[in-house]
Amino acid sequence: MPSRSRTYRDAWGIPHLRAADPLQLAHGQGRNAACDRAWQIEVERHRSQGTAAAILGAPALSWDLLARRARLDDTARRCFDALDPATAAWVTAYVDGVNAGLEQGAAAAPEFPATGLTPTPWRPWTPLGVWLAHHILFAGFPTKLWREEVARRLGIHALGLFATDGPGTAGSNGWLVPGHRTAHGAPIIAGDPHRPLQNPGFYQQLHLSCPEFDVVGFAVPGVPGIAHFGHAGTVAWAITNAMADYHDLYEEKLRGTDDGRVEALGPDGWRPVLHRRRETVEVAGGDPVDVDVIETARGPVIIGDTGNLTGPSGAEATVISLRYPPRVTADLGFAAIPALLHARTVADVDRAFDRWIEPVNVVHAADTEGGLLHRVAGYVPVRHRDNTLRVVPARQPGHDWRGRHDTPRAEVDDLAVMANARGLATPLGTEFAPPHRADRITELLRRSHEWTAPEMGAVHMDAQLPFTAPLLEQVARLVPRTPAAACLRESLLAWDRRMDAGSTVAADYARLRSAVVRRIAKAPQLRSLAGPLPYPAVFEPWLNLTGKVAFALDNLLTTDLLPGLDLSGILVGALEETAGADPVTWGELHRLAPLRVLPGGEEQWPGLGGDHDCVLATSSVPGITDVSSRGPSARYVWDLADRDSSLWIVPLGANGIPGNAHHRDQLPLWTSGRLAPVVTDFAHLTEETGTEEEGAGGGDGTQGRISNWKSKA
Repeated sequence: MPSRSRTYRDAWGIPHLRAADPLQLAHGQGRNAACDRAWQIEVERHRSQGTAAAILGAPALSWDLLARRARLDDTARRCFDALDPATAAWVTAYVDGVNAGLEQGAAAAPEFPATGLTPTPWRPWTPLGVWLAHHILFAGFPTKLWREEVARRLGIHALGLFATDGPGTAGSNGWLVPGHRTAHGAPIIAGDPHRPLQNPGFYQQLHLSCPEFDVVGFAVPGVPGIAHFGHAGTVAWAITNAMADYHDLYEEKLRGTDDGRVEALGPDGWRPVLHRRRETVEVAGGDPVDVDVIETARGPVIIGDTGNLTGPSGAEATVISLRYPPRVTADLGFAAIPALLHARTVADVDRAFDRWIEPVNVVHAADTEGGLLHRVAGYVPVRHRDNTLRVVPARQPGHDWRGRHDTPRAEVDDLAVMANARGLATPLGTEFAPPHRADRITELLRRSHEWTAPEMGAVHMDAQLPFTAPLLEQVARLVPRTPAAACLRESLLAWDRRMDAGSTVAADYARLRSAVVRRIAKAPQLRSLAGPLPYPAVFEPWLNLTGKVAFALDNLLTTDLLPGLDLSGILVGALEETAGADPVTWGELHRLAPLRVLPGGEEQWPGLGGDHDCVLATSSVPGITDVSSRGPSARYVWDLADRDSSLWIVPLGANGIPGNAHHRDQLPLWTSGRLAPVVTDFAHLTEETGTEEEGAGGGDGTQGRISNWKSKA
């Protein structure tokens, strides 16, 4: 049976795919991802395999070593092998589509000849590897390394100094407005995921249509379906990071034996490791690097020198292993994604998220029958509290996993807001985002009972900085040394506390904050944490002292855990420094700086409003940089009264090929807070010529599994 799908485009170049059944549609989605995002998905494939340095050189080496040592590709393979036949057929159809489109996509993308990369066929489990590589650091386990160093260098009493979100943690805003607060009486779900702002973007706007389902939402290029944010007409859903803790680190003792084996010391004594293999990581422009891939009963070893274990008996090494749910359970939760595509009601969405594994998310959903959902989804192991805080000793009993936590849920009787703060997921986590964004969103939404979809843009773009009190209260007590500093002090105290792009006072506040951060980071009380810390470079965002000070500044301005800290002198010096700077607007400092795998030429990106703790969470790292490489990687408004009244936007555009008309045509809208209309009527779309597929699918057993899919759907 030949595979056939058709591709349509709207005015923004967004792909709308139509096919006769889910497998043909999955094939079409894979082919479209390869054509529109070939370079992006090939880079992600290589990241999941730990082979990115062979293309990108030494900057990708630290990641590759982590991917190899954590056994990401092998975990993806194991999870694929454990899939039910219907889901395996669906993923395979997607991979067949990717392979059918890669040659065409690579021919259009200039990055391939620039790097000499030739695409090679994807394997059936590659999409699972891409998903895992995107989320292996989502639980923020490197924060446990930071706590170890704080305890070791400052003492256990100092662990609370830096208890706040770090720059490496992803977050999001999301809100569910029930029908009694909307103009039309039906619910609205809206929000924006916060991730690194990439070029091309992390999310792809997409419409998937076949007789079994019709869904619009945001896909992750390289992964089939629509997982995080979707609208199926009668039901819609969205997620945010729950900030749960579900990855553990173990300090392991390893030793070599006379017969060349390696043993690990666990609660029951010395036992042979489960896996040991030496692999070679190729590095473009450099020498290859050998790495020992070792797995103990706790998990893969990801940190530590194991090179001497091949020597004479008695050689030992102290290393750190990682335990993460998909490695333990051989389940990445992929069966949830096709179940979401088939959902018609909130109950269907709820059952689909029962299958969710990683990352752990807070979920909102609403349907046209009045159903509302607010729950946590994902796998959080039950284990000792110490596991969630620091690296725990593998040799001591009591640190094993003892099943899975039930995920909390709550009844929705009014507004439901999620913004990574403490709430539903509190029992499952250790550190959460401050409550500022969640509180501000709730405050704004409570102002009306007549909300409409277009009005949600004002919430997305709110630039009020809710919590400036710790710094400005300190400023109010200062006695400036110069007239310029006194003038700045009065200006800051009279400020409306909005981080608007055109505000010079917002820029002054940001510059003062950065100056304070840098001075605290250089204080003698923190000198021992200044680095470099003894961990791989891939973990640096969680271990950079200046960054840690920046995001814990509220605590550090009021703490009594740093005796002798000359806070008054720090603040006066920072005020004088800021007062001496030339006037500038916040938008001139706070420019968009999207991340690119390959360095580009000098490019002037637009200035932005907002800040880390604003609803408009365009994050920078105070004390290090004012530019924003993290923020809303998409915005959505799902209207349950009429799906075609819904709205969406991405930072750049629908197409990943530089120079394409739709590569960055959405940027002016995203910057100004406008959103594009969701169009689902194929009569209002333009069919793309030459995209009808015949006979392109069915490899690796796809067609033989069609009956399995239909029996499960």
